[in-house]
Amino acid sequence: MKIRVRDDSKIVEVWLTREEKEDEALRESLKPLYQQYKEQKYLVSVFLAGEEDLYPLTLDLLRSNRRQSARRELEGGGEVESVALGF
Repeated sequence: MKIRVRDDSKIVEVWLTREEKEDEALRESLKPLYQQYKEQKYLVSVFLAGEEDLYPLTLDLLRSNRRQSARRELEGGGEVESVALGF
């Protein structure tokens, strides 16, 4: 498990492994943490490990996004705004 607190944006990221996401006791033990940060007006996001290989899925997503971006450029003739993800 990884917990990342981003004070600048008031976000808490909780990353659970495959084993941890199946552990009901562990998930219950996190509820006080969620409540603590909710009271401080933080957004708590829980990320659960998946079952599939991330590389080909990410590659497909990037290809799809590029196709959509190219299609919008052709249709509108304007520039497409880039969005940077802060990971």
